[in-house]
Amino acid sequence: MAGAAYDDRDGVIWVDGELVPWRDAKVHILTHAMHYASSVFEGERAYNGKIFKSREHSKRLIASAEALDMPMPWSVDQIEAAKEEALKASGLEDAYVRAVVWRGSGEDMGVASAKNPVRMAVAVWGWGAYYGDAKMQGAKLDIAEYKRPSPETIPVHAKAAGLYMICTISKHKAEAKGCSDALFMDYRGYVAEATGANIFFVKDGEVHTPLPDCFLNGITRQTVVQMLRDRGVNVIERHILPEEMEGFEQCWLTGTAAEVTPVGQIGDYTFEVGELTRDIAEAYEALVRA
Repeated sequence: MAGAAYDDRDGVIWVDGELVPWRDAKVHILTHAMHYASSVFEGERAYNGKIFKSREHSKRLIASAEALDMPMPWSVDQIEAAKEEALKASGLEDAYVRAVVWRGSGEDMGVASAKNPVRMAVAVWGWGAYYGDAKMQGAKLDIAEYKRPSPETIPVHAKAAGLYMICTISKHKAEAKGCSDALFMDYRGYVAEATGANIFFVKDGEVHTPLPDCFLNGITRQTVVQMLRDRGVNVIERHILPEEMEGFEQCWLTGTAAEVTPVGQIGDYTFEVGELTRDIAEAYEALVRA
């Protein structure tokens, strides 16, 4: 399927309890989610035929749906079974797994959608390194124009489609400048995250990472924090001012798609792809394939 448009591929997609031919997995133009962003999702990776941290992703999918007032018709066990069925049908051992839940078309077509069904799909495809060769030389990041919003304005801890609107805009602008991604500040001006990944910095053998109080506390982020602490590395979760980046020596991003990706530059700030960065990237790769 590599290289083909995402709507024109062979294979199947799990939709509402059945495997549907890939090209037939469609929704109506009046699907509520397309008009009002009533959609949540999970991005997951399978390694050697097993989805890494699968149950944690399924639990978060349900929590995100509940945050958007979408009652989930599927339990964690049912979501797990759906993902396994879709993965097996794909024939892939190493794959990206996208589970998505949304308000479909129904009796409601205004902002309210309580009468519309909550639907779910799981698609699986091959997806290599998210940032390409940046995993070797370090990604280059732009600084985004927009900021991550306040928890008073939106359910910031849900993995909700609507929260990614500014991510798409910011990543497009970053790529136009020759960058791989963009770094957001939060609504207070502190360093937050990239468009689809959390961020870590190294200084004097300690690791500093933004406190996830207004953005997603990524599953990969949590995994890496624990890996570092298991190695005896002091991890400080705190608010980080943008000017502090001048004093950090190393930097990396974490995310299901990004895995652990070194960062070489953010705006005018530069970082080395140092020993700790390489160590944690290699250790993460070994962990997910264990």
